Amino acid sequence: MLRVCGVTWHAQFERQSVSHDSRRRPVWTLGVALLVGLALAEGAAAQGSGFMFKRPTVTLGVQVGYALPSAGSEIFDFTREQLTVDKSDFNAWSFGGTLGIRAIEHLDVALNLGYEKSDTRSEFRDWVDADDLPIEQNTRFTRIPLTLGVKAYPWERGRRISRLAWIPKRWAPYFGAGAGVVWYRFEQIGDFVDFETLEIFGSEFESRGSSPLVHLSAGVDVSLGPRWLVTGEARYAWASAEMDRDFVGFDNIDLAGFRMTAGFSVRF
Repeated sequence: MLRVCGVTWHAQFERQSVSHDSRRRPVWTLGVALLVGLALAEGAAAQGSGFMFKRPTVTLGVQVGYALPSAGSEIFDFTREQLTVDKSDFNAWSFGGTLGIRAIEHLDVALNLGYEKSDTRSEFRDWVDADDLPIEQNTRFTRIPLTLGVKAYPWERGRRISRLAWIPKRWAPYFGAGAGVVWYRFEQIGDFVDFETLEIFGSEFESRGSSPLVHLSAGVDVSLGPRWLVTGEARYAWASAEMDRDFVGFDNIDLAGFRMTAGFSVRF
């Protein structure tokens, strides 16, 4: 247990062994992957749109992306001040799945489940042990958002050319909004300093819980053919939750953040 300025700190810290340049690399990788996907979609669409025998009403998709948490609350500030951890170290790969149901021509209802986890190694900035060795820890930050929202398409996504044929349009941009719940887990594992006794001790600390969440999004669907499409999306979510158990004395943990994803979907 750590006490700083009269506040009990139950925490675990993680060591960062990745440079800032390598932290930026996933964003560039995702951007390149999205551009390649869009280029493939353009080529496939140019070869022929194809058609379906009816207008699709259900879309099922998977996405991969990169999440950039806001990390603006007291626990993140304290972690960055005491340990060799930067704000970008909480960035993480994002994985998810979406089920969309067409409500009307220009509006879908979408259920989305995501998973994001960062795992950072660190050491105390200003303290070493009796042998002048670093005092090392691990920090893990996990978010699992589940949301229900709407996606509004300003333009038609396809056209009916007969009673039995429907042809998708090549590009279908959309805007979205939604709400739901996000589960989180903040863990810090390793060695720590008791700032009152200067004792170094090993421990594991954890806070977990859930919070309501709201988000806004914008994206585009690009048809690969009558059934398959590539989707790129940018989303920002707002949420915060009370810290429990081993983090008594800290304010609510900031669970907000930005997320970019790209993925494939199939429509029925």
